[in-house]
Amino acid sequence: MIDLVIDAREAAISPLMKVQRILPFRLRRMVGPFIFLDHAGPVPAMTGVTASMDVLPHPHIGLSTVSYLFSGKVTHRDSLGVEQVIRPGEVNWMTAGRGIAHSERFEDPAVLAGGGLEMIQTWVALPEKDEESAPTFVNYTPEQLPVYTDKGVWMRLIAGDAYGLGGQVHTNSPLFYLHVVLDAGATFGLPTGYSERGIYLAKGSVEVAGVAYHSGQMLVFGAGPDPMIRALEHTVLMLLGGEPLGERFIWWNFVSSRKERIEQAKEDWRQGRILLPPNDNHEFIPLPEDKSRPAGSAPAANPLS
Repeated sequence: MIDLVIDAREAAISPLMKVQRILPFRLRRMVGPFIFLDHAGPVPAMTGVTASMDVLPHPHIGLSTVSYLFSGKVTHRDSLGVEQVIRPGEVNWMTAGRGIAHSERFEDPAVLAGGGLEMIQTWVALPEKDEESAPTFVNYTPEQLPVYTDKGVWMRLIAGDAYGLGGQVHTNSPLFYLHVVLDAGATFGLPTGYSERGIYLAKGSVEVAGVAYHSGQMLVFGAGPDPMIRALEHTVLMLLGGEPLGERFIWWNFVSSRKERIEQAKEDWRQGRILLPPNDNHEFIPLPEDKSRPAGSAPAANPLS
C-alpha cells in the first residue's frame, strides 16, 4: 500500500528555469537507488531569453544523471568532450563516478518559442564499489528501448527490468524506470520483485484504493498487498524504484557514501581539479556558499543535473 505521498516543491535551476522537485524529500531521501527527481516544464512560450535558461557547467560525483525529454531539445556538453543534442524519448545516462562536469543549454529558439520543452531528470546513486569509477556518457535512442502496449496502456522501459521487459541501458544496481501513458479508465499494477517502488504523476490523475492523486505527486509504496492503479483521465507516469544502497550523503551536486568525500569534491571544484567541458569552458557555476549545512542534508537548490 501507499507508504508516503510527496508533493512537488518549486526550485530554480537557472535565472529563468524553475522545476518541480520531488526527491530528495525530508521524509524520504531515496526510492531504491534514485536520490533525485526534477520535472522541468512545460515551459511557457518565450523568445529571446534562451541563454538565461541555460544550466552552466557544474560538477558531479558518485551518481548517474538520467535525462529524459517529453518534448523539446537540450544540448549536453561534458568534460569527456561529449556534445549531445538530447531529444524526446532518448535516454541520456551520464555516470559521474569520481568526477565530471557538464552543461545543459537550450540553444534552439524555435523550441522555446513554441513552448515545447518538458523533461524529467533523475539521479541514480552508485554502489560503493562504483563511486570512484571512470566517468562515462551514453545516449540511447528510442529504438533501443523496449515498449509494451495493452488496453489503454503504453509503457517504455527507460532502464532496468520490469513487467518482463529488459533493456540495453547499463545500470550499476537492481532498478526499474519506466515512462507510462494511460488512457482514462485504464488500470495496471506495480512492478514486482523490488523492495522500494514509486510512481511520479507527471500529468493527469489516478485512483488508488479509492483515493485520488494528481499531477505533481509521487506515491511511494511500502510492504503489503499491491493495489490496482486506475487512471481517472489521460495520465502520464514515471515509475521508478529498486533495491536500496544504504545511506548516502548529498550536498549540491555531490553524492557519496562518505561525508569526507563530499568535502574533497567541494575543494576539487574550487581548485579546478574537475575539468570543464572543453567545448563549453568559458563560464561555470561556482561552489555555493556553505552555510554550515551538514553534508547529509538535502541542498536548498540543485542545478537540474
